Amino acid sequence: MAKLVPLNHPALHTIAEEFTREEFESGAVTKLLKDLQSAIKTYKVDGYTAVAIAAPQIGVEKRMFIIVDQSKGEDRLPTIIAINPRFTKLSKKTHVVGEGCLSVPDYYGVVRRHTNVTLEALDEHGKMFTRGAGGLLAQIMQHEYDHLDGILFTDRAEEVWEKDKVPKGRQSEAEPT
Repeated sequence: MAKLVPLNHPALHTIAEEFTREEFESGAVTKLLKDLQSAIKTYKVDGYTAVAIAAPQIGVEKRMFIIVDQSKGEDRLPTIIAINPRFTKLSKKTHVVGEGCLSVPDYYGVVRRHTNVTLEALDEHGKMFTRGAGGLLAQIMQHEYDHLDGILFTDRAEEVWEKDKVPKGRQSEAEPT
């Protein structure tokens, strides 16, 4: 089973490579997707279940991330498989939001993110799709996309705290995404 790599792993600090048509045909895309789906189910941070994971987080330097909301209820995030993604639109409006990360489990921080984005990517069958998003979904897409470029939320954060030292009044900003 695929597992998260340690923080010093090169895949977390390298720009990931795009998938080729041959990799779709050979089954490499399907294998990595299964590994990501398996890995995301096993991780929780401070009682929160993981909702997204990118290939570099399991040591694979390829451009794929998935969003899978394992919670129950009406406010669930949509399941998204994004292969070779790119943003086609980023709103001018930004906001500062709290973030945590499976790859940086001992820290929380606040990061400036675009409030709305439009993402273009391939699905698991190699078919192009476009997806707009706002709020939390836009934030998660940007966070996962950063992983594909070797960027951790701590690299972008305006402030970072050890999880047990988040200042009073900042706890709600620093909940993990």
